[in-house]
Formats: sequence, structure tokens, C-alpha cells
Amino acid sequence: MASLYDASVPVFLHYLDRADALVRKSRHQPELLEARLVPDMFTAAEQFVTAAGFTLRVAYPLAGKAEPDFPDLGRDHDGLVARIRFAREKLSDLQRADFDDARDRIIKHRAGFAELEQKGEEFLHLFGMPNFLFHLTMGFALLRQGGIEIGKADFDALHDYPHGFRF
Repeated sequence: MASLYDASVPVFLHYLDRADALVRKSRHQPELLEARLVPDMFTAAEQFVTAAGFTLRVAYPLAGKAEPDFPDLGRDHDGLVARIRFAREKLSDLQRADFDDARDRIIKHRAGFAELEQKGEEFLHLFGMPNFLFHLTMGFALLRQGGIEIGKADFDALHDYPHGFRF
């Protein structure tokens, strides 16, 4: 059974690299960072901000530590790149040993207006990781919808398809 460190920090770091690459692809189309699917949904920028935030919001409580505050870095391209870098740096400060008791650690947190109390394993797998991936996916989808040529390989850095391949 993988430790919660292994199930969280390396995964977050990998996908923060992907978020960084996606945001960088939007550099010449900054208006896409303001795109949204529907009027009451987060913009692409807010999706990436929230995804980066979830990495610390999840990993730090699992490690039994207080979540660091993000500095105000803005929601433009440079601010998003800096925010992702900040999240990576703070995640890199965590040690595997910090997660030794994480599986059974009780995490009290909010999900919207709901007050929740979950064991660390449930917190990571049923709340934290799904929310992180949801917001990252929404950011990806908004950039893709806006015309940036990105695909599954850009999202996970694992898939490989020839240029122009369609299902």
C-alpha cells in the first residue's frame, strides 16, 4: 500500500508541471485565461489558481502542518506561473516522514459550505485529489475550447499521438 506521501506529493508535482506547461501555452492568448464555460463558473485562470491551491490545501494537512498562505500573485499569465512555482516549492519542503500518520489523521475542512471531518486517506482520495484534477481539467478544457492546440499528452505527459490524430 503506497504511503499518502507517494499518493499525493509526487502526483501533485507532476501535474503542477503540466499546469505550468498549459498556462505557458496561453501566453500569446491571454484573453483565454478569462474564458469560462458558463457565466457562473470560474475562469480558466481561477481553475488553475484553485488547482494549485488544492495541492497545498491537501498535502499540508495530511502532513500535519498548517497550510502556507499563497502570496497575492495575480491571475494573469505571469501570476499563474509564479503561483504554480510557489506551490511546487512548498510541496518540495514536505518530507515523506511527515506523512507517517496521515492515513488515520483526522482532517477537518470545508467543501463549499459543508463542514467535513475525514480520515487522511478519505480526505486525499475522495476530496483532495478529485478536486485538484477537476480544476486542472476545467482549465485544460477552457484553453482547448479557446483554440490552443493541446491534447491528452499535454495534460498527462504520458500519452503520445501523431499530430492530427483523431478518434
